[in-house]
Amino acid sequence: MSKTILAFGDSNTFGTPPMLDRDSNNSRYEEAIRWPMVMQKYLDPYWQVIEEGLPGRTTSLADPEMGDHMNGQIGLKIALASHGPIDLLIIMLGTNDSKIQFGLAAEQIASGLASLLNIAISPDMQRKHDNFDILIITPPHVKEKNALEKIFFNAAKKTAELDKYYSKLAARYKVGKINAGDFIETSETDGVHFDPSEHKVLGKAVAKYILNNWP
Repeated sequence: MSKTILAFGDSNTFGTPPMLDRDSNNSRYEEAIRWPMVMQKYLDPYWQVIEEGLPGRTTSLADPEMGDHMNGQIGLKIALASHGPIDLLIIMLGTNDSKIQFGLAAEQIASGLASLLNIAISPDMQRKHDNFDILIITPPHVKEKNALEKIFFNAAKKTAELDKYYSKLAARYKVGKINAGDFIETSETDGVHFDPSEHKVLGKAVAKYILNNWP
């Protein structure tokens, strides 16, 4: 019997390549490069992966430029209503919350992630999917450089602190957690997105974690 994974995230789940300038944000890696599909490759055949990545998505914030739908609370409710039943929800978010325009500290970003966990563990959602597990992935920390430096001003420090708070959430909610920064780093090109090699490493690492914890 097959099992379904919903990978919910931002541009790094969508597969946006590192940006040379802000006008190049419509690009996308091929399916074979993107980490959720790499993960699919390394999982047993009965696991099916659904990609739900949206560039610009935050945990719980509307973006004044990109729109209200960047709020992950809206997106998660739609995704869980659109797909299913699922067996595992993976959430990798928090990078966009660290943008200078939002003015959030790491602990506040973690509160946004907690709001998504509350949606996911709600009785209605769990009942709809006949119960599913949750895995948090802490994104690797931002490097403030080049085309995205101004947007992510002071984000390096905030995102480097995220895993401390995400670990506390994982313990409180009794969900799985991986720190992507233990395996990969953001590109030297824009300091936010992943190079192809990092997608491969992350996909393989997440697959290994899943097979070890949900065989």
